Amino acid sequence: MQAVVFEGPKKLSVESRAVLEPDANEVLIKTAAVGICGTDLHVFDGEFAGAGYPIVPGHEATGWVDAVGANVAEFNIGQPVVINPNVMCGVCEFCQDVRSNLCESWDGRGVMKTDGCAQEFFLAPASNVFALKPSTDIYAASLIEPLACVIHAFDRLPRRLGDHFLIYGAGTIGLMVGQLAPRSGAASVTMIDTSPDRAGVAEDVGIEKVIISAEQLYDAKFEVVVDCTGNPKAIADGMNRLKAGGTFLQIGVTSPDASIPLSPFQVYRNEISVTGSLIVQGSFRRAVEMFEAGALNHQKMISHSYPLDKFDQAMEDFRSGKGRKLQIRPQDSEIRTL
Repeated sequence: MQAVVFEGPKKLSVESRAVLEPDANEVLIKTAAVGICGTDLHVFDGEFAGAGYPIVPGHEATGWVDAVGANVAEFNIGQPVVINPNVMCGVCEFCQDVRSNLCESWDGRGVMKTDGCAQEFFLAPASNVFALKPSTDIYAASLIEPLACVIHAFDRLPRRLGDHFLIYGAGTIGLMVGQLAPRSGAASVTMIDTSPDRAGVAEDVGIEKVIISAEQLYDAKFEVVVDCTGNPKAIADGMNRLKAGGTFLQIGVTSPDASIPLSPFQVYRNEISVTGSLIVQGSFRRAVEMFEAGALNHQKMISHSYPLDKFDQAMEDFRSGKGRKLQIRPQDSEIRTL
């Protein structure tokens, strides 16, 4: 089989590898779709702390069960599935306290030590595999992994009825936050993205108010501000858009040395809450159910697919802001506009 490999920072190859047999508690999956994510770029560029090389990238993945281990009885051959790419130790204090997303030995598939899914077949622990309905769009279902991250982010918010949301960034995560906010009781949703193309996507998926400059907000304030960009300028601006008693949620990935000006007096005086959200925590099964229930306008969110041997082009197109969500389809041989 063919597999994409990050040999080191900014070094990529496509290799021929043997298809592995699942052990007793594993599932062998024939890969259907793998979403391209900003994390893939950070790993490729050597900017993700703890990333291991060589490594097969890709963590937003779906496929069909191809073989199962001796102890696996819950899946059938050919069954469509999606995988949770996070591997936790289960024994550290955070895992024991049901905060496994903070696991001291966290291993993200395609990011840290375990090979990812940008290959024709991959192995996964059965406990990380979730069945999909036969009627589910198996390619669009690669959005379930980022959706699980967004659901965990909402778990971190007060979730009060009638709050007004301001969201920075109309990438995949921002679009999901914007679509779920009304379901969580938001009275209004405003989204900012400086790219007219991405702003147009936000309108297409149904975001209520979309603008391309924070200056268009004038002096408006919001109960909830969410950064999905990781851009320090956007984060600093968003902190100043909070109403007294408001909550700022950081889900966008920043560089480790990023910083912003912060007034401790304003945090104290206005009872500002600042919280972060990291990957998933007890949210993956809910993400499967919400996706299959139609929580996302996914038809508007994926624009291009690429075969494995065009992974480098897919990353460069992603880096340049081309299209919407881009994905790899290892069983395909053509680039497609969807």
